[in-house]
Amino acid sequence: MAGLMTSQTSPLRPALLLLTSFLLVVQGCSSEDQRQSSSFNRVIPAVEAVEARYGTLPLEERLSGIVEAGNQVEIYPRISAPVHEVYVQNGDVVEEGEPLIRLDARDYRERVSQAQANLRISEARARQAEARLNEVRNQLRRQKTLYARELSSEAELENYEAQVATAEADYELSLAQVDQARSAISERQAELDRTVIRSPISGVVGGREVEVGMLVNTGTRLFTVGDISNSKVLISLTESMLRYIEIGQTARIYSETLGDTLLYGEISRISPFLSRGSFSTQAEIDIPNQSGLLHPGMFVAVDVLYGESEQATIVPISALYRHPRTGQEGVYIAGGFGSEVEPVTEVESGNPPPLSEPVELEFRQVQVVARGRESAGITGINSGEWIVTVGQSLMVGSEDNLARIRATSWERILAMQQTQPQDLLRQIMNQDIVTN
Repeated sequence: MAGLMTSQTSPLRPALLLLTSFLLVVQGCSSEDQRQSSSFNRVIPAVEAVEARYGTLPLEERLSGIVEAGNQVEIYPRISAPVHEVYVQNGDVVEEGEPLIRLDARDYRERVSQAQANLRISEARARQAEARLNEVRNQLRRQKTLYARELSSEAELENYEAQVATAEADYELSLAQVDQARSAISERQAELDRTVIRSPISGVVGGREVEVGMLVNTGTRLFTVGDISNSKVLISLTESMLRYIEIGQTARIYSETLGDTLLYGEISRISPFLSRGSFSTQAEIDIPNQSGLLHPGMFVAVDVLYGESEQATIVPISALYRHPRTGQEGVYIAGGFGSEVEPVTEVESGNPPPLSEPVELEFRQVQVVARGRESAGITGINSGEWIVTVGQSLMVGSEDNLARIRATSWERILAMQQTQPQDLLRQIMNQDIVTN
């Protein structure tokens, strides 16, 4: 079932954690609980941590998509002629069969008149051929009577029979010419009717590329018409994706232009034919668009949710850290941090919650078994261990690996992951930095 949900959707950017780390140091310095290491006479870094969970992650495939209106069609003329009148503008709502453009029809009316004249000539010739046929048939009957009385030769009889055969062929040819002339009238009339270009569907007009006086032909795009209240998103699937992406799976759609809005739909159709060269195919996601958030041609990001991962320890994406010295991907674990700590859900800039006593952190390499947009499933740590999510870069170069920890909730860290870097920078600029 397609629907709409409001949520922060901006992707995590590389600068975010660095800015957040700086903000933590600022808050740590301004806190009344600030302590300095007696050995090195330095400020002990402040970090944030969450408690790892055990469970599964939704498996998702991140793709790019293009929005199209429902039943979107491009309007082209089927004949060549100057534009005489344009009836609609961009944004107009039209019904199926409603006229959009009228082309100059003088040449096509003349063609209809010529075709009608040709029909009259063909009909007259057919009547002549019919009269001739009737005449030679009468002559043949008389000749047969004479031949029966032996008053005429066999050669004369055969001559009249040949004339009848020729007259019959001429009459058949004239009838065919009459049919041909009538078909020409229908064709010319159809061309005349095409001088008025009508909308093939009901929808909204857009993409106008025609003006009065333009000479248009069959290759000239005039308008695009589509039902923007029912949109669809087109995505490309590789050959390997067809093994696990199927019709009916949920798709989450978002874009920077949509702000904090998420749209949900289902994969409606998948083409079974792969394109040559790219070895990819196209899938469609139908999305109700009564609110008008989606615009045809709009670029969106699409997450296709195609299942769940195996059971694993779940941590926020921001907890994963690639150590600059070893290149290993892992997490910092606060081994001496107690589970009785109440996680913080909100942090006021002027009055941050107190930090813990210095705790020794351990960097532990992990294996990622499933990676979602906000969380990852990993092996190498246990559920219930406290994992650093913000401030890992502050530990690089630290000899004693000591840090003061603020226990934060999953909801807070996920919201921070979704925060735009410029918004976080604005928070930092609003801080009253106190130096001791």
